[in-house]
Amino acid sequence: MITSTTGPQPADFADVRATNLAVVLRFVREHAPCSRADIAATTGLNKATVSSLVADLIDRRLVRETGLTENRVGRPATMLVLDGSPYAAIGVEINVDHVSAVATDLAGERLLTWRRSFSAGDSVSQGVASVGAIVRRVINRMAREERQVLGLAVAVPGLVDVQGTVRLAPNLGWRDADLGGDLAKALRDPGFPIQVDNDANLAALAEQRFGAHAGAADLVYLTGEIGVGAGIILDGRLRRGGLGYSGEIGHVQLDPDGPPCHCGRRGCLEVMAGIGSVLRGAPAPAEIHPADIQIEIEEVVRLARAGDAGTLATLSAAGRSLGRGVSILANLLDPEVVVLGGHYVPLAPWLLPAVHAELGHRVLAPDAGGCRVVASTLGQDAAALGGAARVLDSVDSGRLPGGLSRIP
Repeated sequence: MITSTTGPQPADFADVRATNLAVVLRFVREHAPCSRADIAATTGLNKATVSSLVADLIDRRLVRETGLTENRVGRPATMLVLDGSPYAAIGVEINVDHVSAVATDLAGERLLTWRRSFSAGDSVSQGVASVGAIVRRVINRMAREERQVLGLAVAVPGLVDVQGTVRLAPNLGWRDADLGGDLAKALRDPGFPIQVDNDANLAALAEQRFGAHAGAADLVYLTGEIGVGAGIILDGRLRRGGLGYSGEIGHVQLDPDGPPCHCGRRGCLEVMAGIGSVLRGAPAPAEIHPADIQIEIEEVVRLARAGDAGTLATLSAAGRSLGRGVSILANLLDPEVVVLGGHYVPLAPWLLPAVHAELGHRVLAPDAGGCRVVASTLGQDAAALGGAARVLDSVDSGRLPGGLSRIP
């Protein structure tokens, strides 16, 4: 049913069919190789309807047949797998010192991963120009491969409202930017939807779809960049909050007498357990030049491996503070897994023991509520990959190429 302010109205045929097409497509993605009979038995759709829907998906080149199987009772069945070879989803991450772009096919296989330099503090118009340039290159590459772009999702380190407006991105120096609209103009209305979201939200989607804990219904992703943010998935769905501002755990205060944070408060998680605390002994993260971060992290790793006492003490202190922040998440949300991303990944061998110790002390539920804290396996481009995942989620939800579209 479709609801409105005038009460329930019957859904029209196109809407019902688009919904059913999405149901079948999701089933094939999750259970391939599978047969038409498998789809009918699990979804409750009758066999004739499934046959019609599968034929439609094959015509759109979203699904293809892949031969017969005889490992079942009765006649051999023709098996189905995802196709999607004519399609691509694009994700982009804007960070303080670089822009990353990822393109995937319908099954999530990476078609390319590109990165170019970017300067935090550039105006929004300069940022749009930089992002637009790399997206145009991706579009041209996909065109040469005869792929249709299904959509673009852009990750930004800051507050992004539910309409996709960047309300505040302090590490970029942006405020109230209509990034999606500006990009559409820069790309001359490219003919596919453009979405904008917080970087932690999109990285969480990437973890849920492609990561080591893919399919987890309750997952939190913590960014480990200049700032610390959380992408929260509960009951299998990304939770953005009422206005889209959820996940700002970096500015939860751990110590009112702690070091000053660039937000104006003291003792925030970001300044106690962010990359700044690891590299400089807890300065404001803004004091670290982005170009120096990777080099300094490599030096920290070298010293930690060599057993340097001061480095190990710094990492342990950061791990304890991070564990306090994760404990808050565990007590409030009871996630299955908390994934540490970004620059936390190479430091995880020295951070995680202290994090786990704090969880054991501070989480009320036995065994920390079953919450595991792990390092991401998706690399530095998780948020960009999550942008592609969001586009694929739109397809799963009914935004199908070549005809019916359930979601405006």
